Amino acid sequence: MAEMIEGHGGDLALAALRAYGVTEMFTLSGGHVFPLYDAAHKAGFPIYDVRHEQSAVFAAEAVAKLQRRPGLAVLTAGPGVTNGISGLTSAFFNASPVLVLGGRAPAFRWGSGSLQEIDHVPLVTPVTKYAATVTGTEEIPGEVAKALTAALTAHRGPAFLDLPLEVLFSSEDVAAPGAPEIPVVQPDPEQVTQAATLLAGAERPVIIAGSDVWGGDAIAELRAAAEALQIPVFTNGMGRGALPPGHPLAFAKARRPALNEADVVAVIGTPLDFRLGFGEFGAAQVVHIVDAPSQRAGHVETAVSPAGDLRLILTALAGHSGRRADHSEWIEGLRAAEDAGKARDAEAMAAESDPIKPARIYGELRKVLAPDAVTIGDGGDFVSYAGRFLEPAQPGTWLDPGPYGCLGTGMGYAMGARVTYPDRQICVLMGDGAAGFSLMDAESLARQGLPVVIVVGNNGIWGLEKHPMQAMYGYDVAADLQPGLHYDRVVQALGGAGETVEKSSELGPALERAFDAGVPYLVNVLTDPADAYPRSSNLA
Repeated sequence: MAEMIEGHGGDLALAALRAYGVTEMFTLSGGHVFPLYDAAHKAGFPIYDVRHEQSAVFAAEAVAKLQRRPGLAVLTAGPGVTNGISGLTSAFFNASPVLVLGGRAPAFRWGSGSLQEIDHVPLVTPVTKYAATVTGTEEIPGEVAKALTAALTAHRGPAFLDLPLEVLFSSEDVAAPGAPEIPVVQPDPEQVTQAATLLAGAERPVIIAGSDVWGGDAIAELRAAAEALQIPVFTNGMGRGALPPGHPLAFAKARRPALNEADVVAVIGTPLDFRLGFGEFGAAQVVHIVDAPSQRAGHVETAVSPAGDLRLILTALAGHSGRRADHSEWIEGLRAAEDAGKARDAEAMAAESDPIKPARIYGELRKVLAPDAVTIGDGGDFVSYAGRFLEPAQPGTWLDPGPYGCLGTGMGYAMGARVTYPDRQICVLMGDGAAGFSLMDAESLARQGLPVVIVVGNNGIWGLEKHPMQAMYGYDVAADLQPGLHYDRVVQALGGAGETVEKSSELGPALERAFDAGVPYLVNVLTDPADAYPRSSNLA
C-alpha cells in the first residue's frame, strides 16, 4: 500500500520537493504563500529571504547551477512573480533547473478584483519548461513532480507552478510522491561516430566546451575524450575549469589563432551564439554536440550535430578506434601563442598606474583566491576583464549571468553560493552600474550570517555604453554615474563592512581584510574610466 501524506498544500508541496533533492527555500515574504513557510518551519527546512524577488530566483539558480539539482524560489502573487521573471529568463537561457512556486489570488473569486490578481502562466510560459496552475490541493505533489521532472530533463531549465490561495491553504490526504525518474536522451550512434571520425582525423581540431558539460555532469568524460583524441580545449560559462589551467590541453589565450586556423571545431554543451561569433569559424567544419535535439543550431550549417546525454557522447568519442591524426605540432603552436598571451596578461595585471586599471584588480585577486573559491560576475565592462584574467582552477566555481546578460544576479548568486559552500571563499565581481540592481540584498546576507566578498570596479560610468556611443555619435547620454561613490558605505549601513581603494598598492591588503572579515565586505575600487573592455568580448 502506498505511503500517504496528510496536510495543507504547503506540507504536500514540501514532501514532493524533498523527494527531488530540494533542501532550502529562497523567498520574499508574502501572505499568499504562508502554508509553504509553515511547512518549512515545522520541518526545519531552511528559509532564506531577500529584499527583491529577483534575488530569490537568482539564489535558487546559483544552487541549481552549482549543485546540479533543483533550486527553489517561492514568490507571492502578482508583483512577486513578475519581479522574478528576469531570474526565470536567465535560468531558461542557462539551462538551470529552477522551480518557482507562485502564490495566486483565490480561484473562487477570480475576476472579482482580488489583491494582486493576475494570470501569471501566460507571462512565464515562454521562459519555462513547464508552467501550470494547480487547480486542486490533492494535485500538488503530482504537479510538483511534473514540474521538476521537466526542469531536470535535458535540455534543462526552469519550471513554474501557480498555487491559488484556497488550493494552498486547504488540506488533503494523498499518496506520497515516488522516486524521481528523469529520462536520458539517447544519441544517434551514427552521428556520434561521424563526429568522432571528423575530430580524430582532423589536422587542426579544437574543442569549445560550455555550461551544459558541467550541468550534465560530464566533466570527467570531456577530459577523457580530449586526452584520448589529443585535442586542445577552450571553455566558456560553467565549462571553465573543466580542464585545470596547468593541463597540457587547456587553453584560454590562444583562442583567436586556434579558431582562425582550425579545420574542425567541436562546440560541446553551449549554443553557437554571439559569444562564439554565431558559429562562424572560417573554413572549419563545425561539430555541434548538444544535450537535446532542441539545442541544435538552426542558423549554421554543421557537419554533424549529435544530440543526447553528453556523458554518453563524450565516452564514445574517447573510445573511438578509427584513424587518428597526429595533433602534436598543432598543440605545440597553440601553446606558444598561449604562453605569449599569458606574458602580456601578467604585465597588465602588475600595472602600477593610478587611477587603477581593472587588470590590476584581477592580478591581486589571483594571489588571494583559493583554488575552490566561487567567483561570481555581475556587470558588463568590469566583469568582461574577469573572463580574460581569471582562470578557475576547478570546474563548478564560476558563475556569470550567461547569454541573457541580465545584471543584478550578484547578491542572489552570492547567497546561493554561500548556502552551497559554507566554508569556501565567495567573491562577487560587480560593476558600479550592476551595484544598483541588487546591492540592497547585502542586508539579507548580513542579517542571515552569510559572509561574501564584493569587489566593485567603480569607474563612474556605464563603460560598455559610454565609449561606443562616443565613438558612434561623438557624444553620450545616460551613461554617467556618480564618480567615486562610496558603495562600501552602503554595505556598512546594511550591516556589513568595506573600504574604498584608490591606489594599486592598497589592493592586496584590502582584499586580505575582506576575506578575513566574516561579514559581507565590499572593496570599492576606483578605476580608470578611460580603460574600457571591448563589447565584443562579452563573457565569451
